[in-house]
Amino acid sequence: MNFVKRAGMSLGARKSKTAALLAIFVVLCTLLLGGFLLQAAAARQEVDAQRVIGVDVTVRQKGLTPALADELGASDVVNRYNPRLPVRAAARGLAPLTSDAPQPGGEAGEPDQAPLAVNGVRDAGLLLPFSYGSTKITAGRGIGPEDADRDIALIERRLADRNHLAVGDIVRVLSADGAHPMPLKVVGIFQDPTQDPSSWTPPHELPGNTLYVPMATAQQLGTDTGTVGEAVYRIGSPDRAERLHAEAERVLGESGFDFRVNDKAYQDQVRPIQQVGVFAGLIVQVIALAGALILGLIVTLQIRERRTELGVLLAMGERKWKLIGQHAVEVAAVALPAVAVAALAGQLAGQSAGDALLGPQDDTPSAQHGAPDPGAVAGPTVRVEPGTVGRVAGIGLGISLVSTVVPGIGILRLHPRSILTDSE
Repeated sequence: MNFVKRAGMSLGARKSKTAALLAIFVVLCTLLLGGFLLQAAAARQEVDAQRVIGVDVTVRQKGLTPALADELGASDVVNRYNPRLPVRAAARGLAPLTSDAPQPGGEAGEPDQAPLAVNGVRDAGLLLPFSYGSTKITAGRGIGPEDADRDIALIERRLADRNHLAVGDIVRVLSADGAHPMPLKVVGIFQDPTQDPSSWTPPHELPGNTLYVPMATAQQLGTDTGTVGEAVYRIGSPDRAERLHAEAERVLGESGFDFRVNDKAYQDQVRPIQQVGVFAGLIVQVIALAGALILGLIVTLQIRERRTELGVLLAMGERKWKLIGQHAVEVAAVALPAVAVAALAGQLAGQSAGDALLGPQDDTPSAQHGAPDPGAVAGPTVRVEPGTVGRVAGIGLGISLVSTVVPGIGILRLHPRSILTDSE
């Protein structure tokens, strides 16, 4: 009789033991699938976190121009970047804030002809006060790369309150020399927690007189070519900082620039995700090893229980490798439906398990820039994909093969005469 057919008949005749073996395989396959799903979810969340959180590198150099900052920002290791170009501007139809304290000397000096501190930016979300969450947008939105050709402004709440400005209003500013008037649409209002100084302070140094505009607007307001105060580059992970430093040496020269890496947010939020992925990988390895050992023990016990059956088959001329193949087919036939049950369980419970272990990651620095950031890292997405199920099936079949072939080596040493004599 064909050993495959004989394996099917054996499974049908031993229903209780087949059910017990199926239950063991379902547990093993479910745990294996859970480990793979958790690994995949952690990997996806890590990529999202690297894109959104990343590592901030601040570059400062005397004479750093917007063009050089843009050239360095074009590096393939940079996800986002933001140069800051400080300029001064005068107000037209806009009342700037003034210091309440008396000016030293007892007499009022000449009025400041450029009382507004204007900062040209490319991506306001990368400004350090916004990135750390100390400065927050209370109305409207920030300035992004898509605003490069727009005449817009992000203004401080105190300046907006004094001039009764709201999002959508127009403010008019002049270059410091008064030669370039420019109307700007208010797209956002931010709140700087810095208190007004108690001593007299020039208007352009008051925190309330700070405006953020696109880089091109700041360049038009500036009276000279302008140099960037600093540029912040967001990269995916700390190990990419060396590549960016090498690129900075190529663009800016090998010396004369300050290069500072801030990976605190990355360490706080990405490292735990990586640890979950490593833990999931260890789970898969331990389960595979434990499964092979457990099933190997079970098959060994079954072989001992069926010594008489094996002796009869050997006496009838059945080859020993076919007896081993019969046991392998029996275990594999139970493993395949167990994989299907595990896939169904993973589809139903995988998402809740991923949420419990990885948790939502919405509280990122980029989500603190005012309105919710559509790029913020969401909770883990757990998906049961055919490739993952295939990996589980492959490991399951591998376990079934190892757990039958290794104990089956004992079959090779069996002799039908001794088996039948012992059974009598």
